[in-house]
Amino acid sequence: MDNTLLIVILVIAVIAIAAGVWFYFQKNKSQRLKEHFGPEYDRTVERSSSREVAEKELSEREARVSRFKIVPLAKEESQAYQTKWTAVQAQFVDEPKVAVSEANHLVQEVMRKRGYPVAEFEQSAADLSVEYPLVVENYRAASLIAERNKRGTADTEELRRALVSYRTLFDELLDTEVSESTTKRPEPVRPAFGRKSSDKKGIHP
Repeated sequence: MDNTLLIVILVIAVIAIAAGVWFYFQKNKSQRLKEHFGPEYDRTVERSSSREVAEKELSEREARVSRFKIVPLAKEESQAYQTKWTAVQAQFVDEPKVAVSEANHLVQEVMRKRGYPVAEFEQSAADLSVEYPLVVENYRAASLIAERNKRGTADTEELRRALVSYRTLFDELLDTEVSESTTKRPEPVRPAFGRKSSDKKGIHP
């Protein structure tokens, strides 16, 4: 076998190995993103031009959030916010539109306190999806209803759902253990407020 042929074979072998390594790492990256983001991964893929573009976006979200200084709330701060939320729930009875608006502001206040920059909504939702991929859709749903509320087109039942959705994210944000936030399963969004006395976190207008 002459040297030229040997070199060609070696080059082909190196390319094949490199391609195999690249494919392996890409597959692992895709699997990791799927497992971490869950439904948010599928949502991002659906609205992107390709899976590669979607995965690039999700990776960029992770890189962006990694630069934030996310801090847990002190126990006293968490309790104070819980008290504020209780007042918002009570307000819903007489002023549901005002209560939903206040719930939105309270969620944003907690986000800022934890270290999230709160600006344009879609960016805020993308940032939250890194640590809270299981509940960020609730935040989006609540925001859509809040926008309708501003226009005066949201009915009372929609406002109830918005408040429950805000509460789901609010409860997660109050968690004092940052590392646990991605492992807790969110509560399902209920169509109306429960009235069971045994439900400590139920919303009772």
